[in-house]
Amino acid sequence: MSKYKIAIVNSSSFGKIFPKHIERLEKIGQIKHFTVDGEIPGRELAELLQGYNIIIASVTPFFTQEFFAYKDELILITRHGIGYNNIDIHAAEKHNTIVTIIPALVERDAVAENNITNLMAVLRCTTKADQRVREDRWEDRAQFVGRALFNKTVGVIGVGNTGSGVVEIVRNGFRCDVLAYDPYKSALHIQSFGAKKVELDELLESSDIICLCANLTEENYHMISDKEIEKMKDNVYISNSARGALVSEEAIIKGLSSGKIAGFATDVLEEEPGRKDHPYLSFENVVMTPHTSAYTMECLEEMGEKCVRDVENVVQRKLPERAVQPNSAYIA
Repeated sequence: MSKYKIAIVNSSSFGKIFPKHIERLEKIGQIKHFTVDGEIPGRELAELLQGYNIIIASVTPFFTQEFFAYKDELILITRHGIGYNNIDIHAAEKHNTIVTIIPALVERDAVAENNITNLMAVLRCTTKADQRVREDRWEDRAQFVGRALFNKTVGVIGVGNTGSGVVEIVRNGFRCDVLAYDPYKSALHIQSFGAKKVELDELLESSDIICLCANLTEENYHMISDKEIEKMKDNVYISNSARGALVSEEAIIKGLSSGKIAGFATDVLEEEPGRKDHPYLSFENVVMTPHTSAYTMECLEEMGEKCVRDVENVVQRKLPERAVQPNSAYIA
């Protein structure tokens, strides 16, 4: 019997669309899918996964210090995604666990495209209009006069892989004037994609539309809250394809209620999964999708390939590509 046991945790897509990925892993060891609460305590998660020494992980649950304190041998956590804020990297290193992620370029186009797709659905009242047609109410069409994206001032927060893609789409495709806020990128870097580097206040005050594309850190948790929304233009539109906790949901709801925010599109929530009673869904000018920005066939195929390659490399005692925690005595 193989010494490797592979746990696929909270991934709704890995191996489902491309069974060849499962077939390759089955040659390595035993595989089991686990679906757990996103807030499961670390000790409980560790006990559930006892005996599994390779994990393919989604955006939840959280692999905390407590998790690692109670976990038996764990060689690898390979993230089926580009973020790793749900993994305590320092605890992983102390536990001799390699942590890997998907290269950002794999998701770049898909996530940038969906940021604009959801934004356009709000701007053009697409989902509401579609629903009326399905209700045999074609004649209601005059109620769905939307707003154009062409020639607007768009603010992009975070100009990494996804943000730079959003800049290119709105600048080159919609002739927008693009302002960008990213304290970690130079003005020249931002200009190379077609945007102007500005401070956050200028972006908030000047933008007709704001696209959130930043990584989630301790510093930018709830970076869009009451005072930031107050600085925005009246009737601003916001699209978030990054992390739900970049915004205060309470502040967004206040902005929608007052009319300050004319439309809000989000693919992410601070606490996922979202349910039909989420306060956002009481507003008709909200489009909320279930964290599917990376869900294109092309993107998911390569994401799955990367996770499988990580496992194949580790069992050969080779360090996988994009290891954000590379230190392990297990690697030759």
